[in-house]
Amino acid sequence: IDDGRWAEARIGHDRASRTYAFRTFLDHGVRLALGTDWNVAPLNPMLTICAAVTRATLDGKNPNGWFPQQKLTVAEAVQAYTMGSAYAEFQDADKGSITAGKLADLVILSHDIFSIDPATIKDVKVLKTIVGGKLVWEPGMGQGN
Repeated sequence: IDDGRWAEARIGHDRASRTYAFRTFLDHGVRLALGTDWNVAPLNPMLTICAAVTRATLDGKNPNGWFPQQKLTVAEAVQAYTMGSAYAEFQDADKGSITAGKLADLVILSHDIFSIDPATIKDVKVLKTIVGGKLVWEPGMGQGN
């Protein structure tokens, strides 16, 4: 959670405690979508998923998580990043899940993020990227192939 390093100093503890309220949103039936704020924050989706699950800040000052009561499970974070984001862009009929008839956009990861220590999700690498059912990237292919 990148903003956790500065939010309280700028907007105060009370207001900061209500930002990034992922757990509260889900518990109240909100369809949560996750993504990045690239180019002001890292583009890597593993960092976003790790942050949603651990709530750890980049400066290491919140080892148990910044407002840890807002943590998500790995499954909830992945669903928000995939199906939730597809829903947010009105594309959930075409993408967001690996389902017959959908676009088959997916990645192959170096580790099973559902079975590793959540704090290590940030270190997981993409091994292959598949878009529309076609391999578009793997190590050695270069960019844009």
